[in-house]
Amino acid sequence: MDETVVSVRGVRTVGPDTVALDLETPDGFDALPGQFVLLRATIEGEELSRYYTLSSPTVGETFEITVGVDPEGDLTPWLADLDAGAEVRIEGPFGNVHYDDEGDVVVVAGGPGIGPAVAIAERAVEHGHEATVVYQDDEPAHEDRLVELEDAGSLVQVFDDDADDEVADAVGAATDRGEVYVFGFQDFCELVQDALADAGVDPDEAHVESFG
Repeated sequence: MDETVVSVRGVRTVGPDTVALDLETPDGFDALPGQFVLLRATIEGEELSRYYTLSSPTVGETFEITVGVDPEGDLTPWLADLDAGAEVRIEGPFGNVHYDDEGDVVVVAGGPGIGPAVAIAERAVEHGHEATVVYQDDEPAHEDRLVELEDAGSLVQVFDDDADDEVADAVGAATDRGEVYVFGFQDFCELVQDALADAGVDPDEAHVESFG
């Protein structure tokens, strides 16, 4: 979809320095969890843009993106302070990494990767499949949704930032539990891909979205 103006329906805190934005769904917009949009805004005359992955399992009247807020940043504090009714511009969706409702999933998230990870896990559970979540972050976000996934029978494991070995072990132990999806910064994605290789799984078979 070409650039489209959409309204912000709501902004809420979902973790330390983390907010979720509910955005109005424009006509013709359809996306699967794992895909992302390009968000644009003009702030004090400066055009700013960032990519944000959907963190809602479905797209209805609205869809959700999760934003990590850098207090020193140029765009994210502005997004966090928006009121309902404010407008932003989006393009998309983009991305070949997405979940299409087929089979069990293992979603592995580092930091901001938790947004698409919980979306895919929730979508899998909604369609009668099993979900495993491996998440590394000192200050977890979307904890309420992780609890709900656990209550629904999902295996959810959360690790501190200094627990790389534990994350690798958890990934290796989960490789037979479903299709693997990985979201996070490059170093984290490489850690997970190495863990998959050590477990005898071809890392190229995993669906990996690196945030750079």
